[in-house]
Amino acid sequence: MNRPTPSELRNTLGANLRELAKTTGSISALCRDLGINRTQFNRYLSGESFPRPDVLFRICQYFNVDARIILEPLSDIGTNSKSLLGHPEISDFLSGGIEQLQETSFPAGFYKFVRRSFLDDALFVQGLVYVYRKDGATFLRGYEPKNAMVQQGLPNDAISREFRGVLLAQEGGVAGLVSRRNTMTTSFNYLTQVPSFRNNYWVGYTARTVRENVTGSRITRLVYKHLGTTGAEVRAAARTSGFLSADKLDTYERNQLRIDAPFI
Repeated sequence: MNRPTPSELRNTLGANLRELAKTTGSISALCRDLGINRTQFNRYLSGESFPRPDVLFRICQYFNVDARIILEPLSDIGTNSKSLLGHPEISDFLSGGIEQLQETSFPAGFYKFVRRSFLDDALFVQGLVYVYRKDGATFLRGYEPKNAMVQQGLPNDAISREFRGVLLAQEGGVAGLVSRRNTMTTSFNYLTQVPSFRNNYWVGYTARTVRENVTGSRITRLVYKHLGTTGAEVRAAARTSGFLSADKLDTYERNQLRIDAPFI
């Protein structure tokens, strides 16, 4: 086998980073999360420079890939998102849901979500997730609010706060399995589209995987609002992510959450 030249290694990494960066909403935010200078990261993207081993480790950890990204195109590494759900033992039961979730039924882009806090029934959590498609599957990623992590005595750095999930089509809606890094926490989400002026709302519920006797709620209603890929609404949702009191909720979203009705 021919040994790749330094230039070839830089170009392979740059091409892979460009593909991985497409799954993020902002290169500037990505650089902040990774602790990398934006100018230097652009040099990685263009194949002009190569990261130090510790920086490469952070990049691999962030994108949940291994160091083969310096040697092979992403498409050849075997990162196919459907590999496990397409396993013969369960492919007839789950893989169809991945393939059937199309752009027309659940579009890619940013979504604002609102739900009641699992820790304090008097508060609500508002956040932002990014939905994207890759290798024929639909994924989401987002970050827990910093104050929510602090309240639980957990680290509030970007890597600790990040969560990702896979979405599947269900009859009448969308299901999602979402987890923080190393499956520190996991939740199951279900959403169905509801009538609205712009047909951009989905309503359902989210359930967290904790023991029955743990303090706080385990399941609560959930509202998703599609915001598109850019614009003032996305920036506003990012700025206001965190805990909210009931009187700060959007009227339509408050009504969909039915905050005075018990979850059945």
